[in-house]
Amino acid sequence: MAAVRAISQRELNRALLARQFLLERSSLPLVETLERIGGLQTQYAPSGYIGLWSRLNNFQRGALTSALERRQVIQGTLLRSTIHMVSARDYPLFLAAVKQARQEWWRRTRKEFGAIDMEVAIAAFGEYLRGGPRRATELKELLAARGYPAIAWNGVAQWVDMVRVPPSGTWDQRRADLYALAETWVRSTNVTEAAGLEHVVRRYLGGFGPATVREIADWAGIPPTKLAPVLSRIPLRRLRDEQGRELLDLPRALLPDATTPAPVRFLPTWDATLLVHARRTQILPERFRPLVFNTKTPHSKPTFLVDGAVAGSWRYEGGGIELEPFEPLPRRVREEVEAEARRLAAFQAD
Repeated sequence: MAAVRAISQRELNRALLARQFLLERSSLPLVETLERIGGLQTQYAPSGYIGLWSRLNNFQRGALTSALERRQVIQGTLLRSTIHMVSARDYPLFLAAVKQARQEWWRRTRKEFGAIDMEVAIAAFGEYLRGGPRRATELKELLAARGYPAIAWNGVAQWVDMVRVPPSGTWDQRRADLYALAETWVRSTNVTEAAGLEHVVRRYLGGFGPATVREIADWAGIPPTKLAPVLSRIPLRRLRDEQGRELLDLPRALLPDATTPAPVRFLPTWDATLLVHARRTQILPERFRPLVFNTKTPHSKPTFLVDGAVAGSWRYEGGGIELEPFEPLPRRVREEVEAEARRLAAFQAD
């Protein structure tokens, strides 16, 4: 049996950066770039735009808005039950992978669920949405008028496949509160849960790997046990990290050398590279985690990377980018950060 290759933490860091196009910006089309990075989390709509600006060559804000309007990019509640922008091809596959787990979670955590006749609410929602996109306020009023408690809104959303549609959820109209039935907005495809789970594994490893089974499951928001039969069907490369844990990877996925230089990059709030599933890479040093995620900022702060790791936070104010380094930066590094900040400020102001 061939020896399993060991991989260092710094190599894991460079692999993540390369696959997320944070070592070198993508020259691929926007939709393909979005697929390769596993989509973008967008509870705050501008995060999708800033995330692509940092990852895609010559990205213009109008390109993403146009892709949303043309239904090439879909915005909906998917991975970890959070809002994501994904390609129209990925949407039904991701949905098939997470839908059952999401419903099971709802049943476990909402004890009052059994007392609510959700079937009637689900049917009413579907009928109402077939008339065209509706605001969240209208949908909540529909439930209230039929005597349902406020909690029923979140319950219905686990069973009725809804997408958030433009002009809401874009750079210019940031609140993503306009909903349409997915079946009327995205080309209908019959996708099995098994096919969706296999797609999730491939997308995660392609965008964030190498990784453990638990990390794949945490990113998707599904139980790790669901992945076992899927993993047995996919040809995978196996490695081990510095702690001896087994990591899985796609056979030909990028593994840059540990010495590969990493340029300064700016990340938006909610960027998935900073979430706990990617801890193995130390893109967010543990000593800085409380500065980025805490009770005052559960949504995370926008951050900037130096040498492949978070070095501070930023905000756009008064036409410019205000920087907050977490530790003093060497003069040369500070100049690089400020130069990239100027480019980001110009993007924000366009």
